[in-house]
Amino acid sequence: MDVFPSAERFLTRYERRRDVDILLLDVEMGSMDGVALAKAVRKAGGTMQIVFVTGYSDYIAEGYDVEALNYLMKPVDAAKLFDVLDKAVVRMRRDSRCLDLQCAEGLMRIPLADIRYLDVRRNYVTVHADRDYTVKRPLGEFEAELGDGFCRVGRAMIVNLRRIRCVGRSSVQSTDGTTPPLPRGAYEPLNRAIIDQT
Repeated sequence: MDVFPSAERFLTRYERRRDVDILLLDVEMGSMDGVALAKAVRKAGGTMQIVFVTGYSDYIAEGYDVEALNYLMKPVDAAKLFDVLDKAVVRMRRDSRCLDLQCAEGLMRIPLADIRYLDVRRNYVTVHADRDYTVKRPLGEFEAELGDGFCRVGRAMIVNLRRIRCVGRSSVQSTDGTTPPLPRGAYEPLNRAIIDQT
């Protein structure tokens, strides 16, 4: 375990070495707070598990923007800390899984954590991740392969529940700001899936 005296010191090291699996962040730090650090790490493509440690509940809403795993309130209870770390390990194992796609340029391995959503047009499915990948396969095959953490909405879309920032009546906003439209009747089941599976 490495300990850093400031957010800036961590970012300097992170530019050289990206071997971080879990980041425990105090919200209130020096000139750069924990939320700003988490946003900088996510903007740089960091996929580690982030846990905030704080004495304030005011920042919890901001954790959604950086896909924080949890908030631990000070003073931190040891049993709660170990429960959160166990949950982080489970999520890391799940997020390390990949979807293998046979594309025109060859076999592409896409980490499940990078996938925002999939949609189908005619007989072609487009996987929206770091870029778009389009293949000729039934959407149902993907549904079975992706498993927990993904939810089929209507006949033409599967969304990654962990990449959702907010759900509206007619669209869903992903963490990258894209807003694919939702089919009629998808709002309630999607909200239920988020509550049950995340």
